[in-house]
Amino acid sequence: MNLVKCPRCDLNYIQETEKYCKVCLREMKGEPAQDEMELCSVCNAAPALPGKDVCLSCHKEMTAGSSEDVPDEPEVVDENTMGLDSVSTMDEIIPQIHEDIPEGEFGEIESELSLESVIEDEQNEEDDEDPDRE
Repeated sequence: MNLVKCPRCDLNYIQETEKYCKVCLREMKGEPAQDEMELCSVCNAAPALPGKDVCLSCHKEMTAGSSEDVPDEPEVVDENTMGLDSVSTMDEIIPQIHEDIPEGEFGEIESELSLESVIEDEQNEEDDEDPDRE
């Protein structure tokens, strides 16, 4: 009673007296693969639903029990109980910029950050590097 691998698939072990494993015999005969019926994990009596581990009756009981916990009407939340103040205008959200930066510095900052001055600086650098280019 020695076990050897199936000569056809080289996966399953068979006894020396058998020619092929059960899987290969089934494939050669053209029979469909037998799916083992999975029993419900709750009651262990009825077959489980496809893709689930419970039967239909246990599934109905579980969904009926969970629907009782969920209220039918959505809960209304009162803004006063949350402690949040409503925002009436955008002025309350956006801070005033001129409060943070003195007016005299706006022009300096704008000129330092302007795209035109950056382009002019790049052109001046190119002219300084290559005077024969003109």
